[in-house]
Amino acid sequence: MEKRLIIAIDGPAASGKSTTARRLAQKLGYVYLDTGAMYRACALKAKQTGLALGDEEAVRAMLDKLDIEIKLDGEENVILLDGKDVSGAIRTNDISRLSSDISALPAVRYKMVELQRRLGSRGGVILDGRDIGTFVFPDADIKIFLTATDEIRARRRWLELKHKGVHASLDNVSEELRERDKNDSARELAPLAKAADAIEVDTSAMNVEEQAEAIYGIVKARMAGI
Repeated sequence: MEKRLIIAIDGPAASGKSTTARRLAQKLGYVYLDTGAMYRACALKAKQTGLALGDEEAVRAMLDKLDIEIKLDGEENVILLDGKDVSGAIRTNDISRLSSDISALPAVRYKMVELQRRLGSRGGVILDGRDIGTFVFPDADIKIFLTATDEIRARRRWLELKHKGVHASLDNVSEELRERDKNDSARELAPLAKAADAIEVDTSAMNVEEQAEAIYGIVKARMAGI
């Protein structure tokens, strides 16, 4: 039986991780696990409860009661928070900013990583994030690090927001991405970083299908060598 691999796709915001991971999962018949959605759901819960992120005791109390589920609907992840579908609610700009802040808290990170490891441990899974290949699954079978220029990433995020009916200026989106990159790279626990054994793929000049095909080729070549 063909080995079911654990594939880690890391990279900064708007580098194409989630969309590429979904397409790749479809090509391979694997499960796609949107780890960023977990942090977004946690951020939404914090917002709903008016949680002060500096209150460590309150954060731990929230985590003890946190009810996050991930269900598969075709190739999409449906994110349930306290039994309610929040897949759309977690994609707003303010939740994006808050999720970056909350993901830097060690208690939150350990809680989410525990869940991610449990869900992905059997293999046949693709996880995307910022620390999958360095912290969540440091022994992942294949590690990819996606990059793109700052200008391309900002435009992608701006177009994504525009498509969802969210009005934002390109300059503001660029500034928010720079701040997100800074926060993700500077956090003490599991910062955004390229694993030493990760294959870097620059997606600046690629569309979604080209990104998925490029990584699919890497995966099939690795499979052939197993």
